[in-house]
Amino acid sequence: MESHGKIPATVVDFLNMHPPHAQPPQHRHDSSHPTPDAPTQSDPLPDTYILDRESVRKIDQTAINDIGIPGMVLMENASLGLAEEALDMLADQVCDQPHVLIICGGGNNGGDGWALARHLHNAGVTPIIVPLSEPKPEGDAGINCAISRKMKLQEISADQYTTCTDVHLIVDAIFGTGLDRPITGPAADAINWINETECPVLAVDIPSGLDCDTGKPLGIAVQADRTVTFVGLKPGFLELDAQPYVGDIVVADIGVPIDLVRQYGQPVMSIPPDDSPSGTKQPPAPSR
Repeated sequence: MESHGKIPATVVDFLNMHPPHAQPPQHRHDSSHPTPDAPTQSDPLPDTYILDRESVRKIDQTAINDIGIPGMVLMENASLGLAEEALDMLADQVCDQPHVLIICGGGNNGGDGWALARHLHNAGVTPIIVPLSEPKPEGDAGINCAISRKMKLQEISADQYTTCTDVHLIVDAIFGTGLDRPITGPAADAINWINETECPVLAVDIPSGLDCDTGKPLGIAVQADRTVTFVGLKPGFLELDAQPYVGDIVVADIGVPIDLVRQYGQPVMSIPPDDSPSGTKQPPAPSR
């Protein structure tokens, strides 16, 4: 990963919210819990890890195939983390009945969106689901899709979402960290439309179209106001190229054993800046 010697502001904000040995961060809008001081160069951040595309794949495979955690459990935990952040973003808006447009791809990222719709419905929010493609029926995403349809949650076709005007939040659940090719077709059209709206945008795991490892858009990428990423930060998030896309960054725990994260991930504080002496393993202390 190319380093720039200075961690971008949105990542600095994330690090400031995760002091060493801290408990999980309190609700960001809870004024009774002030933001802790920024860590210093000597402060370790043992529970904050960088996970590239290959690390994410290995963690998922090991957790499911070796540890025995069903993929549905991981997806459910991911959707609960998403629901918390979606409701937090809706709390900033004044509306009697909030509507959330969830644009879903056909993979697990879309499956997170289908599961999120159920939790938002249970919380009194009206989800509107836009499937850009159908998930495989036997997969985790397909099961959550089937659940949503049995619950008769509102669903519109890919040629109708542009007519939605009474929407208070858009959820980007199109592509995840596995994407490594330029986006074309209906997905590209959806991303263009998302970026042209003035509605707040929540990205699932990574803004669709952003390369997980480089932080560069793959032709086009969603410009999110907040990104809920799973298990750990992605290396591309630390790049300056990614800053117009990621927005505020929240890392959600989805129940993956921490030993796997430590095995396959890289601690945040082991990333050296460009101007550090050879062998130095710590970046400069983040500053506001």
